[in-house]
Amino acid sequence: MSRAVSRRLFVPLLLLGFVQVALMKTFEVKDGNKTCLLAEFSANFSVSYETTTKKGSTVLFSLPADAQVNQDSGCNNMTALLVVSFGGGHSVSLNFSRHDRSYKMDALTVSCNEGDTALFPNASHIDLFVRTSRSVNISAKVNTTYRCMSDSTVHMENISVTLSSVRMEAFPPDDDFSKTESICHADVTPTVPTTTLVTTLAPTTATPPTRNPVQGKYNVTTSNGTCLLAEMGLQLNITYTTQDNKIAVKVFNIQPNITTSSGNCSSDHASLQLTDNWTKLNFLFVVNTTINKFYLKELSISTSFVSPAKGKEFMAQNTSLTYLQTTLGKSYMCHSEQMLQVNPNFSINAFELHVQPFKVDNSKYGTAEECQMDKDDMLIPIIVGAALAGLVLIVLIAYLIGRKRSHAGYQTI
Repeated sequence: MSRAVSRRLFVPLLLLGFVQVALMKTFEVKDGNKTCLLAEFSANFSVSYETTTKKGSTVLFSLPADAQVNQDSGCNNMTALLVVSFGGGHSVSLNFSRHDRSYKMDALTVSCNEGDTALFPNASHIDLFVRTSRSVNISAKVNTTYRCMSDSTVHMENISVTLSSVRMEAFPPDDDFSKTESICHADVTPTVPTTTLVTTLAPTTATPPTRNPVQGKYNVTTSNGTCLLAEMGLQLNITYTTQDNKIAVKVFNIQPNITTSSGNCSSDHASLQLTDNWTKLNFLFVVNTTINKFYLKELSISTSFVSPAKGKEFMAQNTSLTYLQTTLGKSYMCHSEQMLQVNPNFSINAFELHVQPFKVDNSKYGTAEECQMDKDDMLIPIIVGAALAGLVLIVLIAYLIGRKRSHAGYQTI
């Protein structure tokens, strides 16, 4: 096995400790002392909005750990409403109704506050907008828990919500989920052998990239000057489910000639967004003031899918990465191919990577700190050279010893 192949197999295992999936939360709605709705799920959101420069931007985020049941939640004998509030004035609402011996979710509603500048930087409006979908396929018999571990995406105007690890029960007989479960279709579909479908960025083609991605040059410039520099070739790897419930892999290169860059910077946060006709890729760098270093903390993607995909859009996000750690004021450089694992379904292969957020002086990179893989590549020839030099020295010493012995002893007079 070649060293490049073994490295690609080893790195994902090494990075598993940094992978974070969307947090699963449990919520309960009571009617007096009786539980009338139980919901356990994780949720990822993709929200598009307009910035002050009249450009479109997309933010990806997950239901946070501090999400709470809102006081507007409530229920009676026929209806149950769960309102979950989080962040700076955002909420997601689940509305259930009872029909004879069954219950179903009638509506999923998302409310977003564009005035939350942490989530919607440079938003052109500061209004609260609400989107509702009535096409959520969640239903079960009374006294039965609805369960669906698979991802399910609900699309609304400028908002998409992906639910996963779902357990819900409206009007439960006790204060806990019923043991009898109604399993969603996606979970009971028989598994099939993994197949590979490789496509380029263009949705109409189905051929793999013929070479490594072209290195693109990107920057983020504000009124105070350039605050982020990046050069990199990016190859994206996405695992997804096709319409006939098979597992496939989509591999495509980011093409710099059709990709635009944007972002913003502060003293301790710097973001870079790469956008083309189909894909939005977001990088967020932060500063660790304790050790005076920066690192890549968040990576997220939103991309439209080719026709065989099940669902119109793929989203992934990880907010707890520790990649590309470098001393503040210097740049991170890696000539070797480097894998950035975002979650089990999404990773990025970066080629000829050079990046510096924070303390960019005169739009030029600071002194580069090389990645460990480049150091290893340089170390190998040094070790080989030292070994050869040692071997030559041993041979020379043996020759000199042998020659000295050949002249030892008494000489004939």
